[in-house]
Amino acid sequence: MFNEGTERPFTSELLTEKRKGFYHCANCGNKLFSSEAKFDSGTGWPSFSEALPGAFKTKVDYSFGMKRIEYHCAKCGVHHGHVFDDGPSSTGKRFCNNGLCLLFIPET
Repeated sequence: MFNEGTERPFTSELLTEKRKGFYHCANCGNKLFSSEAKFDSGTGWPSFSEALPGAFKTKVDYSFGMKRIEYHCAKCGVHHGHVFDDGPSSTGKRFCNNGLCLLFIPET
């Protein structure tokens, strides 16, 4: 989580999670995404159209020969993934998140 790595695609159990609730940082518990923002991007990683306000800090990442926006938990600094401008909703964003960095807490 702190080495800015990426898990293999299609390995996260959260890909098929459909219940209502919130996704939190697996390291510190910070609330990051609502289940209402989750969608199936077909990329193999949990994807969201928007994050909760103040959940992340971003930086530019030039690895893999391209410019990407990397995001980290605003509370503890854990790397969660990259955000792209090809999302399906009105935000146009796709937060492509490492499933290992997320903890899902269903609505009760």
